[in-house]
Amino acid sequence: MQINISNAQKQAVLNLPKYDVERLHFGFSLGINSTDFIIHPIKDFYKFDSLKTIESESQLGFNLGIVSDLRLNKYFNLRFIPDISFAQRNLNYYFSGTEVFTRIKKIESTFLNFPINIKLRSERINNAGAYMLAGGKYTLDLASQKGIKSEIPGQEAIKLKKHDFSYELGAGIQFYLPYFKLAIETKLSVGIRNLLIKDNTLFSRPIDGLNSKVFLIAFMFEG
Repeated sequence: MQINISNAQKQAVLNLPKYDVERLHFGFSLGINSTDFIIHPIKDFYKFDSLKTIESESQLGFNLGIVSDLRLNKYFNLRFIPDISFAQRNLNYYFSGTEVFTRIKKIESTFLNFPINIKLRSERINNAGAYMLAGGKYTLDLASQKGIKSEIPGQEAIKLKKHDFSYELGAGIQFYLPYFKLAIETKLSVGIRNLLIKDNTLFSRPIDGLNSKVFLIAFMFEG
C-alpha cells in the first residue's frame, strides 16, 4: 500500500491584517534623547590666551509624545508627533594657567517639539516591516534663559533663543502585535538656526554660533 504524505508550509497568522489600508491611526511615544551642540568658535579664538578649547557634552533625557499617522498611499504616510522633551547638555571650557582647569556650564531645557515627517514603508513581511523617514521640526524651549541677567562675573548663564527649526532623518522597524502596532525608531535632528545670544560674557565671546543636535530612540505604540 502506497501512502502519500504532503508537507504543507505553515503560514504565519497575520495580526491586524487591515492595518495598513486604514486611513488614520493614533497612539503615543516614549523616547530617550541624547541632546548636544554643534559649536562654531569665533575666527580669532586664539586671542583668548587662557582658553584652550570648548567642548559640548551630551546628556540623556526623555520624550513623551502623541502619534498621529495619516496614510497617503501604499508606501507613504504623513506623521505628526508633537512631544515634550526634557534635555541637558554641558559646555566644557578648558582653561590653562599654572595647570589646566575646567568650567562646566550646564544648560537644561524643556522643549515642546512639533515634527512633521514623511514615512516611507517597506512591504510587510508577516508581522514586521521597516521604514525610513525625513522631515522638519519646530521647537520651543520653555526653559530658555534669554531674559535672565547675570551680574556676577564668571557665573553668567549661556543664553539661547527660544525658537529653533531642524531637519530630521530616521529609520525604524515595526511589529504588528495582536492588539496594537509597536515601532522602534531612531532619529537624528540637526538645528539650522544659531541659538546663541551674544551678550559679551566670558562664556559667549569665544563662540560664534551654537546649533542643536539631538539623537532620539523612541518606542511608538499605535492602535
